[in-house]
Amino acid sequence: MAHHESTTVLRREDCRIIDIPHAEAASFIEQHHYSRSAANTSTVRHGLEVGGELVGAILWQPPTKLCALSVVRGTRLPWQGVLSCSRLAVANGVAHNGASFLLGQSMKRIDRERWPAFVTYADTRLGHTGSIYRATNWICMGETKAGDVWLGPDGEQRGRKRGGKTLKRDEMLALGFTKAPNLPKIKFVHYADKRAQRFAQAKARGLQRRAELKVA
Repeated sequence: MAHHESTTVLRREDCRIIDIPHAEAASFIEQHHYSRSAANTSTVRHGLEVGGELVGAILWQPPTKLCALSVVRGTRLPWQGVLSCSRLAVANGVAHNGASFLLGQSMKRIDRERWPAFVTYADTRLGHTGSIYRATNWICMGETKAGDVWLGPDGEQRGRKRGGKTLKRDEMLALGFTKAPNLPKIKFVHYADKRAQRFAQAKARGLQRRAELKVA
């Protein structure tokens, strides 16, 4: 998630959520998201319009199988029903609730019978804490490793995979990329199924208690 907020409040009557082509959403995100990058494909994408102008975009796509399995573990949900909020960005100057409004309205438009579970991450490297996810009733599952992230000369954020090939470290350096600091991300989940949501909430409380005991 990335945005630069104003002090105004976005009102429902001032904007609308629209379906947009992947290319349009990806182009917007590459301009406004801190990663300067977007996936080549998406399963669901929505835009936020104010006064006929696109001021926000969100991309959803299935995560890796390993990630999906971690999301549904302990529930009766299929791993194939997990959808990841992979990118969300709003333009500079958009009202401070613009990102959470876009996220919440986008969630409502997704078929939750087909996609009963959501997952996303907040990047602590950028100081993100996941406030918009908490505002839309996602459950914080604690910190997880960020993975192999590289930064390009213009701030573009990429992994080492390029299609079916995984570039070596020297190849990334030759392209002008540097390894990003290995700081954790915060994992968030959301379930349409109330039983799964309660299960995750109980698990999150247990994780929080264990974290507090470690600090103590």
